[in-house]
Amino acid sequence: METNETRIASFDTKAELKSILSLGWPIVLTQLFIMLTGTIDAAFAGHYSSTDLAGVSLGGMVMWPVFMLLTGLTMAMTPIIAQLRGAGQDHQIAHQVRQGLWVCVSTSTLLVLVLMNVATVFDLLDVDSKAAQIAEEYLAAAAWGAPAVIFYVTLRYVFEGLGQTRPPMWIAGAMIPINGLLNYVFVYGKFGFPELGGVGCGYATAIIFWLELIIMLVVCRMPVFANLGAFRHFEWPMVQSIKSILIIGVPIGLAVFFEMAVFSVVGILIARIGVVEIAAHSIAGNLNWATYVIPAALGNAASIRTGYHVGARNFLAARATSAAIYKFFLLYAVAMSIILLLARYQLIFIFTTDIIVVELTATLVLFIAAYQLVDGSNAVAVGALRGYKDTRFPLYVGLVGFWGIAVPLGYLLAEGILLPGFAPGIYGYWSALTLGLTIVGIAMALRLWHVSGNERKILKFADT
Repeated sequence: METNETRIASFDTKAELKSILSLGWPIVLTQLFIMLTGTIDAAFAGHYSSTDLAGVSLGGMVMWPVFMLLTGLTMAMTPIIAQLRGAGQDHQIAHQVRQGLWVCVSTSTLLVLVLMNVATVFDLLDVDSKAAQIAEEYLAAAAWGAPAVIFYVTLRYVFEGLGQTRPPMWIAGAMIPINGLLNYVFVYGKFGFPELGGVGCGYATAIIFWLELIIMLVVCRMPVFANLGAFRHFEWPMVQSIKSILIIGVPIGLAVFFEMAVFSVVGILIARIGVVEIAAHSIAGNLNWATYVIPAALGNAASIRTGYHVGARNFLAARATSAAIYKFFLLYAVAMSIILLLARYQLIFIFTTDIIVVELTATLVLFIAAYQLVDGSNAVAVGALRGYKDTRFPLYVGLVGFWGIAVPLGYLLAEGILLPGFAPGIYGYWSALTLGLTIVGIAMALRLWHVSGNERKILKFADT
């Protein structure tokens, strides 16, 4: 008798993987372009002065976790729209888009309020007063673009739900040279503009946010979006529709926020140890993010493809999608681990030539190589689970793994409290992070396998 596993094995995995990669590679480039934009900000601020770099970095530690929390609420648009397309209910998509944009009205307001009122946060952190002042002014400048980026990102999620992942890629790529020019003008005061230093990066960021939204609105004239009729008439907010978006989106936003925040908190704790340690942690974090981009993009692609199959009530195809993407990911993770092991010194020298920092970072990269399988597994599985609209479980597991285990255990290890007489410092934090990532990654993989094979659960989530 043929089982589901047998059917999955006979499924056209190659064709499904091709569809996933077609959706995923533009998302990879989009994320890399966004990362490069931030790198450009840091480079201009850093060449202006180390204090300005510290201020811009400090501002980013506040802005981006909050940004991901608030934009995570409308990330629900991707699986919602993907499932509607799979079900052949395109006529309902316009309503979901309009209601999602109403959510943006609230989230953009909240983002502006946070960016304009961060002085208390910096006072609590007891950071350098000059860096804190630059960070406050940088965030106040960036706040001018906050409404635009909230609406832009939501429309990006809509396009991804429609399976159109290339337009956001082109927009993000086009912003790189413009961002460089704007930083040059505002940071150094060129062409008659005042010299603003690191604060100029904030104004450049605000302008980039508005340009992204303007271009996205032009892209919305493409038939794939325009034919939906989302902008043809006005619609007041509807409580039940917004509630449906938030039921899915709130856990996504919180999960992303808490995952980003854990690295920020650990960074702050490591900064208390010493300058060398925070430098090594920062470099290792950049390398970790670079390896994480592809699994994260594959997870987003899996969300789109899985959502489409669930909408079409083809649950076997949805499960086969997860199997196909995991096969590809495992090869990637093994290859990346080998690259990190063999080329870690060459990669670190891109960032620094300080031998003490290099040696410490090289050890931290061993941790990254060791947890490639579980870290990427978490990204892929969470993405696929979003396609099923299963978003609460990842939040709960992340809270336990990162905040219930990694942070407190890292502190106890680093400070020698857990093992008196043995205080490994930064290694204590990274050991605990590795354990937390392992627990979360395994739990996510098991959850995906369970949900993808449980028709009752799939239908329950789909009706959310």
